[in-house]
Amino acid sequence: MSLLAMGFLLVILQPSSGQFPRTCANTQSLLRKECCPPWEGDGSPCGHLSNRGSCQNILLSQAPLGPQFPFSGVDDREDWPSVFYSRTCKCEGNFMGFNCGECKFGFSGLHCTERRLRTRRNIFRLTTREKDRFIAYLNLAKNTPSRDYVVATGTYIQMNNGSNPMFRNISVYDIFVWMHYYASRDTLLGGSNVWRDIDFAHEAPGFLPWHRAFLLLWEREIQKITGDENFTIPYWDWRDAEDCAVCTDEYLGGRHPTNPNLLSPASFFSSWQVICTRSEEYNSRQALCDTTGEGPILRNPGNNDKSRTPRLPSSAEVEFCLSLTHYESGSMDKMANYSFRNTLEGFADPRTAIANISQSGLHNALHIYMNGSMSQVQGSANDPIFVVHHAFVDSIFEQWLRKHRPMLEVYPAANAPIGHNRENYMVPFIPLFRNGEFFKSSRELGYDYEYLQEPALSSLQEFLIPYLEQARQIWAWLVGAALIGGIITAVLTGLILACRKKRKGTSTEIQPLLIESEDYNNVSYQSNF
Repeated sequence: MSLLAMGFLLVILQPSSGQFPRTCANTQSLLRKECCPPWEGDGSPCGHLSNRGSCQNILLSQAPLGPQFPFSGVDDREDWPSVFYSRTCKCEGNFMGFNCGECKFGFSGLHCTERRLRTRRNIFRLTTREKDRFIAYLNLAKNTPSRDYVVATGTYIQMNNGSNPMFRNISVYDIFVWMHYYASRDTLLGGSNVWRDIDFAHEAPGFLPWHRAFLLLWEREIQKITGDENFTIPYWDWRDAEDCAVCTDEYLGGRHPTNPNLLSPASFFSSWQVICTRSEEYNSRQALCDTTGEGPILRNPGNNDKSRTPRLPSSAEVEFCLSLTHYESGSMDKMANYSFRNTLEGFADPRTAIANISQSGLHNALHIYMNGSMSQVQGSANDPIFVVHHAFVDSIFEQWLRKHRPMLEVYPAANAPIGHNRENYMVPFIPLFRNGEFFKSSRELGYDYEYLQEPALSSLQEFLIPYLEQARQIWAWLVGAALIGGIITAVLTGLILACRKKRKGTSTEIQPLLIESEDYNNVSYQSNF
């Protein structure tokens, strides 16, 4: 069976992850505010007959938000997804998905009980066959309609509060382009008014967890439409790069011979049409992106504003960023100083960690350097370089997690910009994910990076790791308890010895070895205990 035919068959048979489930994009579901589709395995909502999940009310975080968004009740993304749905599937155990029909990341098997760890590899270490397969998979995703998901082309008010659904079909690749746009778009306030200082995926603590979830969902979709369960996103290690090494026809598209802003006609990607790139037009019409093609991918790497981004990031800058001990700080937005997140995102100087929005470092530097579709936030995912770039950014996040081993409480629970508190649901994912769920090691989510791999653990080590981690988190209490216990033991021992001495006399000539042997052993045992 050809790869294309196989992909088409799998699209028909498999559920996917993205924005609005097709089965919930209708008047009945919107008016009832319920999205609890049946699982095909038993025909029951959320697979409840098979104990996979149940339809439940959504519990929203009540934690206070930061001051960056001074409105309430004007944006469909507030308290996601409550404007559209108040009841969704809550999956049990290792089950996941909008109908609990899938396994959580890192699990597989009929009952989602089998652990699985995949490795993301350097794109330049792929064999020619593996690299060509990756490019073929990208093209397949771009040209394969999503069976299970559609995207909204109007706001809830424009849908007449659900009685006039406005949704559109979209390809597997473009549904992720649309999600990136939707999470970062401006708020439409009516008339010609918009609010720009809002972003549910950038400029705040959720930047790294959001893109981690985004890549995992994107990776899974490729696995489904190709039938290649071992597929992982390759990464581009751009540290100390002198130019765009992936910008060749062999990889993700070379430069056009006569128009430096376009891709070479010899590249597969030169025929791709971008979507959701005209934010000012949407704002002027008070409308959402309708996913209509808007022209070819634009890219002119290196011909960017050098005063803003003079070069690609260096290894030294990445190492300095990794040395920062605070994940987040201060206002928890793009003005945060000494914040690992803000420095890696690129709004703080990668040599000092002081916020400087006139410069673009690390993650942002790559986007600006590409000087085209990648350089505009809302439409940046149109360029396939986006995924290999963000895979490497995610690997830096992973390095930081392994180096500093933060507890979940390090991720801000309150006062972050809208949508970025720990318990907030990420916009616009359905199934629902909280920011804090992806503030953990990639290995817990079923993947690793080739250059970060460590020796395989023995079964005993794997068994002990969860208990050692719990002990690490309460080590201060354990040390305190040990000190108090030692003091109490010493006092009791002293009292016991005093009583014995008083009862048996104090003559060292009669019992010269009493303390040196018998009682000394007792004291040692209790002290060790």
